[in-house]
Amino acid sequence: MKRSTADVVHEYGPYPGADRVHGVTYDGEHVWFASGDRLNAFDPASGNPVRTIEVAAHAGTAFDGRHLFQIAEDRIQKIDPKSGRVLATIPAPGGGRDSGLAWAEGALWVGEYRDRKIHQIDPETGAILRTIESNRFVTGVTWVEGELWHATLEGDESELRRVDPQTGEVLEQVDMPHGIVISGLESDGSDRFFCGGQKSGKVRVVRRPKRNDAVRMAAEIKSTSR
Repeated sequence: MKRSTADVVHEYGPYPGADRVHGVTYDGEHVWFASGDRLNAFDPASGNPVRTIEVAAHAGTAFDGRHLFQIAEDRIQKIDPKSGRVLATIPAPGGGRDSGLAWAEGALWVGEYRDRKIHQIDPETGAILRTIESNRFVTGVTWVEGELWHATLEGDESELRRVDPQTGEVLEQVDMPHGIVISGLESDGSDRFFCGGQKSGKVRVVRRPKRNDAVRMAAEIKSTSR
């Protein structure tokens, strides 16, 4: 297993009226984060807040290219980001014990915090399609270039882990500095992770570890062949 120390390259926030960060996602232009009773968007280039949506937002957040998905207690809401309207809801697999949320391969991927699991679920029905076991509390979840990453939290320690999406085997671990924890997690699709900072109210940027082209291509081929 490859192991390294996190390279924290930037911090955003805290923002007025949003003293906690739960889920985090990125729509290609703005970073969105959940803060309990609303979703907040900011411009990652300037750090300036640009938008809020008043909606229950208790844990993970995801974006499928068109809609936002947001965990609210024991359900997952599908939200129109233009109007802020909740279009549909499905049950969350953890029944209120859910954490991170990501979109990939036409499905939602949901962390179940204390049960140390990641579920792939049908975005229309909430049916569980696959479950991956972890040996750490699971917070944020994200995909990037065929790689499944999740964040952990044990006490005041957090890690970023790249895992095999079939077996859950840990392939790579990135240790956060002591006292800096991760709640929500999202990739920008390239070399940055946006990491929610829980009660700090901050979103931190962690540089994604570099991988050579051959390894990256193999991961992409493996992902597309499933």
